[in-house]
Amino acid sequence: MEVKVLDINGKETGRSVQLADSVFAIEPNKHAIYLDVKQYLANQRQGTHKAKERAEVAGSTRKIKKQKGTGTARAGSAKSPVFKGGGTIFGPRPRNYSFKLNKALKRLARKSAFTLKAQESNLFVIEDFTFEAPNTKNFINVLKALGLEGKKSLFVLGESNKNVYLSSRNLKRASVVTTSELNTYGILNANKLVLTEGSVEGIVENLSK
Repeated sequence: MEVKVLDINGKETGRSVQLADSVFAIEPNKHAIYLDVKQYLANQRQGTHKAKERAEVAGSTRKIKKQKGTGTARAGSAKSPVFKGGGTIFGPRPRNYSFKLNKALKRLARKSAFTLKAQESNLFVIEDFTFEAPNTKNFINVLKALGLEGKKSLFVLGESNKNVYLSSRNLKRASVVTTSELNTYGILNANKLVLTEGSVEGIVENLSK
């Protein structure tokens, strides 16, 4: 698949890049995408939730009323879950939500995500760029030129660029990552995917292993 290369002003450079069909034009596997996104979101959960159960609540263990003759249900402790201030029945406990997926499935999920973006025409390729110093206004100008202002956008760089990253850090709807930081959730969560020329080869190389 051939895609025209734009400059940071949104104009055609006269060059084009060939996007490998093995990455950007496969048959999307939606179940692989589902599993990879599920794993990503599960890994974001801290799992530190905790509620005190009956044995952990502070309080007297004295039997609060006699067993018979009150006309009400039996009650042995104020820490019983049926009383206010008592323990929680089957309350949440700290746990690890993460689970494993094999590498082949994760690669398939990312390829499928790239393919969907290409099919939806939400994928652009721009020339490699940098800034002399971190400057959010310069990055906003790039977004305006590409028609991405106000839209969720993900910029993929071939290698780490501190000035570009810092220039985008204050923008809620724009993110900058390198090819090694890509994940399926990030690709799909962005309305527009912007690849730099230098990132294309790295993406194909990473997903062809």
